[in-house]
Amino acid sequence: MSACDLLLITSRKALAAFCCGSALLLAASQAVGESAAVSSRKIEYFNPASDQTVFGKLEFLGGLDLTSSDSLFGAWSSIRFRPDGKRFIGVLDTGHWISGEIKRDEKGRLSGIDGVSLAPMLDREGRSNAPKRAMDAESLAIRGDKIYVGFEQRHRIDQYPLDGFETAKPEKSLPLPFPKTVLKSNRSLEMLTASPAQGPLAGGLVTITEESLDAKGNLYAGVVDGPHPGGFKLVRRDDFDVTDGAWLPDGDLLLLERRFRFPSGLGMRVVRVKGDSIKPGALVDGEILLEADQTFQIDNMEGLDVVDMGNGDLRLILVSDDNHFMLQRTLMLEFRLLP
Repeated sequence: MSACDLLLITSRKALAAFCCGSALLLAASQAVGESAAVSSRKIEYFNPASDQTVFGKLEFLGGLDLTSSDSLFGAWSSIRFRPDGKRFIGVLDTGHWISGEIKRDEKGRLSGIDGVSLAPMLDREGRSNAPKRAMDAESLAIRGDKIYVGFEQRHRIDQYPLDGFETAKPEKSLPLPFPKTVLKSNRSLEMLTASPAQGPLAGGLVTITEESLDAKGNLYAGVVDGPHPGGFKLVRRDDFDVTDGAWLPDGDLLLLERRFRFPSGLGMRVVRVKGDSIKPGALVDGEILLEADQTFQIDNMEGLDVVDMGNGDLRLILVSDDNHFMLQRTLMLEFRLLP
C-alpha cells in the first residue's frame, strides 16, 4: 500500500466514522422505514464532452445525480430490483436498508426515484445502533423469500426474511467458502448474488471479495451454498476491484469493477464472465465490456443489477457510493447491453 493510498483510506475512514456516528444517532430517533425525499438531476451524456452513446458493448441510456436533505441518504453499496423491474432494495455501508421505485419519463428514460425508505438494519440482538464495524453492509442478494447481506470488517453473510426485512433480525449466518483469515478488514465480501436456479450452480449464492488476494494476486471468491459449494479465484487486472455483480438470462455473470488509486485516479469497468466457468477450484477471468475513467460521468461505482425489459432488451443499472463526502455524488446510471 502506497503512502497516498494510506492517506486516502485514513481520510475516508475518518469521514465515514464522523458521518456514520451522526447517522446512527439520527437513526435511533427515526421511525423504522422513514421516507426520504430524493431530488434528481438528469444526466444526458456519459461523456460530457461528446454526444456519443455507445461505449464498448454498452449503450448509455441516461442517468441521475441524486441528492437528499436526509443525512442518511448516500453510501450506497448494492442494489437489487424486484421482478417488476421498478421497485428496488439496497444496502448502505452505514448499516441501513434503502428501498424505493425508479421513475421513467415519456421516452422511457430514468427520471427519478420515488417512495424512498431508509431504515437501520438490526443486528442479532435486535439493536439498530450497532457500530459501523459490526454493520458494514457491502453486498446483497435476493433468493426466493430470503435476503442475504454480505458484511465487511466483521466478515459474514447474514440471512433475513424478505417479508418485513426492514424490521427483521438476521435469521442466521451462512458458512463462508474460504477461511476468514484470508479476508482484509475493509476489503472483503463486496459482491454477493444468487445464481440462476436452472443454471449449473442451481441457485447457489456466489461471493467475490474486493481486494482479498492470494499469493498470485487473484481475488478470493466462492460458491457459498447449493449443490456445489466451494472457493474459486478471479483474475484481478490493472488494480480494478469487484464491487457488485448480476446474472444475465443466458447464465453469464456481469461484474462491476472500480479503481481508486493515485496517480491513475477513478475508474470503472463492466466485465462479463462465462457462467459455466464458475465452479469450485477454478481460476476465472472475463471480457471487458466497458471501461471509463474520471472524465466520464462516474463516481465510486459500487452497485449493479440487470433489469430484463423483455424482447431481449437488457438494462444495466449502476449506483455509486458517495461515502457521505461533499465532493462525491450518488449516481444512478443506465446502459443497454448490445448484442
